[in-house]
Amino acid sequence: MTAGRVVLWRHGRTAHNAAARLQGQSDIPLDEVGVWQAETAAAALASRYRPTVVVSSDLGRARATAQALGDRTGLPVTTDVRVRERSFGDWEGLTSAEIAERWPEQHAAWVAGHEPERVGAETRAQVLDRMVAGVTDLAAALGSEDTLVVTSHGAAITLGITGLLGLPAEWKGVSGMSNAHWAELRPGRPGSGLAWRLEALNVGPVHASSDWNAGPDRPDEGMDDEVRDPA
Repeated sequence: MTAGRVVLWRHGRTAHNAAARLQGQSDIPLDEVGVWQAETAAAALASRYRPTVVVSSDLGRARATAQALGDRTGLPVTTDVRVRERSFGDWEGLTSAEIAERWPEQHAAWVAGHEPERVGAETRAQVLDRMVAGVTDLAAALGSEDTLVVTSHGAAITLGITGLLGLPAEWKGVSGMSNAHWAELRPGRPGSGLAWRLEALNVGPVHASSDWNAGPDRPDEGMDDEVRDPA
């Protein structure tokens, strides 16, 4: 048996996300916008699916995001270290420009699609393997009517999807995930030779704001009521 649906949900925004700093396994909390994103996305998830189990990375930003869904659905949130973000070693907390200044050759190789070397980062294959193992084990404990929601991280989800589709770690055909957006996978059809198939990618309540990363829409505080509403 396995879950009939797996939802891989990325955490809401953090200050490192907003500043384009490489986060990795640094335990950075949600910022104000991230809390709003988590609550807004949790409402959308709860209206779209009937989650059975909610599991989170052990990192705080993921746990807080998952808890927004747990609070809405009444489900407990458990953690699994296997679905935490990819470690980037010495690069964590730095911007791309700062990495390029200190590790120009390694940065150039990374931008070209190669592995970061000699900086203590996990390889793509290592992350893929633990994500696939974690999601597969969690899903195997459920049945065909169940929906498993796994709250994780951008790089981890991308590599997890790649592995669950039976593709190698070096394949880079999955686009990145926006904060508090999710992907949906269903078991492969009998005889297809596929364990999982991708049903949806980078889905979220984007209608909730004209700019998802700016937070909730608010009237301009510098405008009086007559200007805002001339009628």
